[in-house]
Amino acid sequence: MFVGVTAVLTAVVASYVGTGGPVVPRPVMVPGWLAGWCQGDGSWYLRIAESGYFYTPGRQSSVAFFPAFPMLLRGFGAVLGDVRMGGWLLSVLAGGLSVLLFVCGVRTRLPRAGALTAVAVLVVYPYAFFLHGAVYSDGLFLVTAIGALLLLERRMYWLAGVVGALATAGRPVGVAVAVGLAVRVLEIRAEARALRMPQGGASGSADRGQGAAGEPSGGTVAVSPPRPGARDLLSAVRGIGWRQAGVLFSFVGLAGWCGYLWLRFGDPLAFLTVQGAPGWDQASGPATWFKVTYLRAVAHRLPVLLLTGQALAGLGAVLLLGRVWRRFGWGYTVYCVIVLVIPIVGTKDFMGLGRYVLAAFPVFAAAGDALAGSRYRWHRPAALGLSAALLLIATALFAQGVEVS
Repeated sequence: MFVGVTAVLTAVVASYVGTGGPVVPRPVMVPGWLAGWCQGDGSWYLRIAESGYFYTPGRQSSVAFFPAFPMLLRGFGAVLGDVRMGGWLLSVLAGGLSVLLFVCGVRTRLPRAGALTAVAVLVVYPYAFFLHGAVYSDGLFLVTAIGALLLLERRMYWLAGVVGALATAGRPVGVAVAVGLAVRVLEIRAEARALRMPQGGASGSADRGQGAAGEPSGGTVAVSPPRPGARDLLSAVRGIGWRQAGVLFSFVGLAGWCGYLWLRFGDPLAFLTVQGAPGWDQASGPATWFKVTYLRAVAHRLPVLLLTGQALAGLGAVLLLGRVWRRFGWGYTVYCVIVLVIPIVGTKDFMGLGRYVLAAFPVFAAAGDALAGSRYRWHRPAALGLSAALLLIATALFAQGVEVS
């Protein structure tokens, strides 16, 4: 399914080459059909891969973009001999792998119909073109986020921490992965205690034999243990060993990025400082928190359809958090809350929120579960059909240089 949608969207992008231009300054000239996939922030990533980072206080600077994606992009470009082709290939491979990992995550948590629907919801989400070839970091971040949590479900704590470190070095919301991993470890211990199971000994036999929420690691859905309460999670802190503490290594990615910025530019939080630069105007404060820019646009009857669509995407994700908690528990819910709160609070007019919702992958699982379980059969095809249509429209606009998200 992912391959088919990617092919269709690439054809859409190719048909709009030359009808618009990138929305950021100093556009990167890209030959042929690749131009449509290198719009928006894609040109920033390409410049970082080619020329490295720069920081000019008070002006838009490349330090706003975390290093995991552009550094890997540099490697792909070196292998292929063209950083632009490398960017497209990296985005497609990361997007495809993220969908594959998503499949692995939902197939043991949801009934078959719900799991299949969840995958479809993710693949045809209106902003999913960022997984299908746009030179953005969303696909890579999704791979590291899902991958880290799946490794934790298999009780590979330190490896989960290493992959989590790639997530925190990939995007500001990567901290959600680190916190989500830590909460999930406590939840696993609380669940095991409730089931009177051994606690992660040296052999880890009982620890490894179970999937999330006490489910077997195979492809069948098992009965979950009682959901632990907040007090159970706090009590699970006692006895955390060196092995389980490996998930905290995930903070190293963010720490390393801050350390680099401090040593080179003298500002460990330069990626935040630069957000207030003219053109971005995303400085933290009441005007941003309360979306004054968006409200002014509405009051003056300015075109806000694209912004409102992203606000609705964020609202839909928030409304699904209750189902995420019921299906996936505390760790995944805390992860989603942080992933959603950061862009909801940090954007002045909801711009980018539609794309940021992609990171909240348990929300898509919850949406698929809800659609598959609906009493009205037309809900699922109608929702997927509308989403696919909006995906085609959004992709066409993006290829023309419109700031879609």
